[in-house]
Amino acid sequence: MTTGNDPDVVVAMGAELGEGPVWDARSGRLVWVDILGRRVHATDPETGDTSSIETPLHVGAVAPRAGGGFIAALQNGFWVVGDGPAHLIEEIAEARHGLRFNDGKCDPVGRFWAGTMAYDVTPAAGALYRLDEDGRATVVVPGVTLSNGLAWSGDGRTMFYVDSPTHRIDAFTFDPASGALANRRAIVEIPAENGTPDGLTIDEDDGLWVALAHGGAVHRYVDGRLDRVIRLPVSLVTSVTFGGPERDILFITSAWEHMTDEDRVREPLAGAVFRVRPGVRGRPVDVYRGV
Repeated sequence: MTTGNDPDVVVAMGAELGEGPVWDARSGRLVWVDILGRRVHATDPETGDTSSIETPLHVGAVAPRAGGGFIAALQNGFWVVGDGPAHLIEEIAEARHGLRFNDGKCDPVGRFWAGTMAYDVTPAAGALYRLDEDGRATVVVPGVTLSNGLAWSGDGRTMFYVDSPTHRIDAFTFDPASGALANRRAIVEIPAENGTPDGLTIDEDDGLWVALAHGGAVHRYVDGRLDRVIRLPVSLVTSVTFGGPERDILFITSAWEHMTDEDRVREPLAGAVFRVRPGVRGRPVDVYRGV
């Protein structure tokens, strides 16, 4: 195991729940969300200059949309934002009852996946949804507690998934044509003392990078084994993604949700976005190719 370089700060905006970073090749900016702040931020990593879109509801995740703007998982369903006025594509009835969307990502075919959680983290209250190109949403994994990171293998035949309280990264056999999942199995077990698995990304060598909330670190796993550790100066590390023109920068989001005033004094960078060049490249960003 090797230890990564010390990350530097891209922007210190103090997001309450910074999450969902994704590289937007169209603008050359890192796009990320503050879920509880109802903001989609777009940050120039060279200058830290950040523009923001306010969303009508809590925003769990966004992804670039081939038709313009972004597909977004807001509290009650799937929306388009950043391409004229925000508009709803598909409402999820269950999300009106104390649930919200959390993390999400596009698959290599161009469908958008996002999962829900209860605001009070009721066990098994949420689900993972797949939004197809026609704008219809389907429950693919029911009984989820805190839906989080997603990634797909380079050959497109395996999907990786985090339901945070399980302290695992699970793998599914993935059918690219239909988007169906099968053969769920745990491939990484993360001890509770190391933190809680949160956002997830994958590199060109199929190394899995996972943010560890309450662990102050990002771990890389290769074939299920811990390969690398990147330490952060904050405890609530929430998500990771590769970006930059060469896809060689690992961007890392963080949060201060539920921290006390004393905690925030100890961690003045909580809610900042960080970056590090880990010596590997990420995969091209998949975009939503639907309505």
